[in-house]
Amino acid sequence: MADENNQAPAEGAGFEAQDAGAPQEQQGRGRGRGRGGPGGGGDRGRGGRDGNRGRRDDRRGAEDGGEELIEKLVHINRVSKTVKGGKRFGFAALVVVGDGKGRAGFGHGKAREVPEAISKATAAAKKAMVRIPLKEGRTLHHDGKGHFGAGRVTIRSAPQGTGIIAGGPMRAIFESLGVADVVTKSVGTSNPYNMIRATFEALNDQTSPKSVAQRRGKKIADLLGRGGSQTAEADAAAIAE
Repeated sequence: MADENNQAPAEGAGFEAQDAGAPQEQQGRGRGRGRGGPGGGGDRGRGGRDGNRGRRDDRRGAEDGGEELIEKLVHINRVSKTVKGGKRFGFAALVVVGDGKGRAGFGHGKAREVPEAISKATAAAKKAMVRIPLKEGRTLHHDGKGHFGAGRVTIRSAPQGTGIIAGGPMRAIFESLGVADVVTKSVGTSNPYNMIRATFEALNDQTSPKSVAQRRGKKIADLLGRGGSQTAEADAAAIAE
């Protein structure tokens, strides 16, 4: 009996020693997770990197924002590519970009996700921007026609207050271009790709009196005179590309 009584405290002491050592190990493990484990500092570090990356993107947008551009998503389509294992699906986007002051362009891009396709199309549109001369900064100098494939379009200048008489992809072009008064008509295909290409073909044929006068070696007032008009000089001074 004496031996059993002597052994009991020893076992209890051993348990107390283990219990006393357990909190130290748990504390050590807690400190390890706090420094580099997946529970504490690691998540905060990753969150900080993501936050910094987002701010860098905002700064790049602010730097690129020196020239404010109008972006119009015209069309988005689901596409597929046949591969050995089956079909790989993606998205194709068509975007029109303009500065609202006579410059515009269009581009298309393909990607597995919609946002990436739109960003690719926007980047392509910015690279393909062209300058179109505008009359008084609001309408076209003269009428024009353009066609691409089965798409045929007609664009006409309009007096002030007319607005943009256009639909679908053509409206996106004139809104991003900065045209306020125009009348258009589209005949043939309704494919947005062909309609946009036909519209840009008609816009690229636009010429201003200033460019014609430089090409012919004359003054703008001489071209607008039409038999000695007294307002030719004023009209020439009011012309802006």
